[in-house]
Amino acid sequence: MTESDSILARLMTTIEGRKAAPSEKSYTSKLLAGGTAKIGGKILEEAAEVVEAADEPGDAGRSHFIYECADLTYHLFVMMAHRGVTLAELEAELGRRFGISGLEEKASRPPKPE
Repeated sequence: MTESDSILARLMTTIEGRKAAPSEKSYTSKLLAGGTAKIGGKILEEAAEVVEAADEPGDAGRSHFIYECADLTYHLFVMMAHRGVTLAELEAELGRRFGISGLEEKASRPPKPE
């Protein structure tokens, strides 16, 4: 399987297509039209559902957790498309961090403006 065949790449391509050519019948198009507030609200909702599902026991709990992770990933990708961020840019940033201690990476960030 090549990178272009990965389901994540295919998902991002589909979302970017909806941004370029919105459809009234597309949930993705509706999210994109709602902008950061609409997409952000869904990301917050889905993130909470991921955390809740993470504590569910057994195979059913694991399946639910995976399902919620997929929802969160989809909504995050919609926000990335809204902001014009590509999957390649996300991968490059993750690659930049690879092999760097999370504590070192966090310490190297500039302070957040108040």
